[in-house]
Amino acid sequence: MRVPERLRGPLVALALALPFVVGYAAHAATGDGADVVLTFADPEVLESSGLVVTDGLVVTTNDSGDTGRVFAVGPEGRTVGVTTWSDSPVDVEALAPAGPGQVWVGDIGDNAAARDSVSVARVPVGRGPIDAGAEAAGATYELVYPGGARDAETLVAHPRTGRLYVASKSFFGGTLYEAPARLDPDRPNELREVGGVLPIATDGAFFPDGRHLVVRDYGRAEVYAWPSLRSVGELDLPDQQQGEGIAVTGDGRVLVSTEGQFSDVLEVPLPADLQEALAPAPSEPTGTATAPAAPDTEVAPPAPADEGLRTVPLSWLLGALTAILLAGWLLVRAVRRAGDGGRTRR
Repeated sequence: MRVPERLRGPLVALALALPFVVGYAAHAATGDGADVVLTFADPEVLESSGLVVTDGLVVTTNDSGDTGRVFAVGPEGRTVGVTTWSDSPVDVEALAPAGPGQVWVGDIGDNAAARDSVSVARVPVGRGPIDAGAEAAGATYELVYPGGARDAETLVAHPRTGRLYVASKSFFGGTLYEAPARLDPDRPNELREVGGVLPIATDGAFFPDGRHLVVRDYGRAEVYAWPSLRSVGELDLPDQQQGEGIAVTGDGRVLVSTEGQFSDVLEVPLPADLQEALAPAPSEPTGTATAPAAPDTEVAPPAPADEGLRTVPLSWLLGALTAILLAGWLLVRAVRRAGDGGRTRR
């Protein structure tokens, strides 16, 4: 059957995309045993992207397309406070803790990798309406990547130092970037590459001890020792519409959220081997919140940027190879048919 000319482009695009979709579906974990912590009752929470637990509240923000709003949600799921910090952000994608009563908002989305810079803003959160327009304007910082623009949806803050980190989102392995220890509001703050994390990172969070970091994608999460970024285990996540939020509570519980109206915030149980890996070292005292973070004991440098290639799921790589082969086959057929048509006309 001859395919009409007008359908060839869409069919080729579908053929190229299908292997990635199939590969991701094969990779995504179902994740059993997650408990519902709360359900967002506010119809204005449409695309929950980013999650923070602070002062007994769950804090989230809408993905790109909304005005600059942050929602503080009580244990029963009702919105108890809304902070308005900007009228026209570019692409808000993430939140990170910024101390009692505050969060960092990451205006860091860049699907086309076209932004000259991205920004983060420290905004107050709590019960009741908060207009942080002027305050947020004075606490907004410009960030630039080394080597050009990157897309990102993950912003994390170290619980002991407060230092910010951004994880890029890429099919072929994400990269974690470190912000300067002291941000300058008057000039761009250059990020520094730290190491590789999983591909398609949609959110992350440090554990309270500062010794471990968890980064999620749409179907799984990976826990890394800090600062070596050595992987210490994976966490299967529940099926979600579009999971773009993860937070760790003060007592080490892992919560996840997803886009979608009236969506659930779930607690994901940690498997026994991961609990063991996260346990404090025998010599490390417990309950010392003011102690500096103990560095990871493994003597190893941070992974280079291309280390992320090793974390790409095999199914995705097979999908990419299939897409390339299929595209080549379609191109050869098209060329042959064009040649046959030319000979026929002569």
